Amino acid sequence: MQYPLLDAFLTMMWLFIWILWIFLLIRIIMDIFRSHDMGGWAKAGWLAFVILLPFLGVFVYLIARGGKMADRDMAQAQAQDEAFRSYVRQAAHEDSSSADDIAKLADLRERGVITEAEFQRGKEKVLNKPAA
Repeated sequence: MQYPLLDAFLTMMWLFIWILWIFLLIRIIMDIFRSHDMGGWAKAGWLAFVILLPFLGVFVYLIARGGKMADRDMAQAQAQDEAFRSYVRQAAHEDSSSADDIAKLADLRERGVITEAEFQRGKEKVLNKPAA
């Protein structure tokens, strides 16, 4: 059995195009569900169009709504980035506030405002407080 090099190349090309098509179809379906400017009926209509007539549906969707896909991707990425940054700020603030509280207690002890026993009790409270 013979399988020429050109046939192997064409087989690989068609496989690549098929995988690319599946990826594009999944991205469009995700974009349909992620879109906040469409109601439920519009989403159902686009989904039916894309599933029942996949080639025509995907091309029409890309022409009609493809320009906003990048905007929705960017908005989602920015929201995820802001949520991550907010979490990091909150975690860093909680850690620094504990250290700040202990530093304040140590300063009060050094100035003689509180005793060593009061300092130890305050330090235990700060270190054992539950995470928010």
